Amino acid sequence: MELFNNLLLGLQVASDPTILWYCFLGVFLGTAVGVLPGIGALAAISLLLPMTYHMSPTAAIVMLAGVYYGAQYGGSTASILMNLPGGPSAAVTCLDGYPMAKQGKAGKALFITTIASLVGAMIGLVLLVLFSPVIAEVGLKFGPAELFSMMVLGLVAASSMGTGSPIKGLAMVVMGVLLGMVGTDVNSGAARFTFDIPELMDGINLVALAMGLFGVAEVVRNIHGQDDSQKVEKVTLRSMIPAREEMKRSYPAMLRGSALGSALVR
Repeated sequence: MELFNNLLLGLQVASDPTILWYCFLGVFLGTAVGVLPGIGALAAISLLLPMTYHMSPTAAIVMLAGVYYGAQYGGSTASILMNLPGGPSAAVTCLDGYPMAKQGKAGKALFITTIASLVGAMIGLVLLVLFSPVIAEVGLKFGPAELFSMMVLGLVAASSMGTGSPIKGLAMVVMGVLLGMVGTDVNSGAARFTFDIPELMDGINLVALAMGLFGVAEVVRNIHGQDDSQKVEKVTLRSMIPAREEMKRSYPAMLRGSALGSALVR
């Protein structure tokens, strides 16, 4: 009963026109900042944090939450249209989104990404509301062995994502682990593989690495020229509406991604 009372109170606060306005403003600004390549959700919140200094605590939290979700979604726009991930989480969108854009389906990719982002966020929030006490209890029981097992599972899963020889995928995972070793050790504070370069003390920036892998390659390719079939067509409102068959095929992927993301993140 207490859960429903808290939900009712939250809906009461969220339905206030002032709170809705700040939510809209946060999502709008977060999306605008998230579209810029290399600026993720945390950077967007840091940039827009001064705007909340003179707000009420509730309005500030709602606006910053809107900035976070807007920036998370906005990163996919640059990935689809320019093959430049707005953040590390948007790098995967380059794999399918940009090829769709080169096929003249950029609008559909943007629309389906919006729907998938909404579905995933709503499923994650519902699970968080319903199972937050259980999730907190399980999280407190996680020790070094469980964390190590999750890391190994993630590395094995990442190595199987690539097409072709699994040895190549495993080699890329090993390369990623080696790059992740650069920086300051969180336990001992010792500098590893920094070569007395201060910029490497915090490790290799994943956003800069992702932009180099995806963005620079695209820029170099454009310098040498490309045929008209590879150009991204202009996005119109009509081009954003997918066919019924396309939406039907996207639903299972949305549910799989929502389930997997909710299980890993929560």
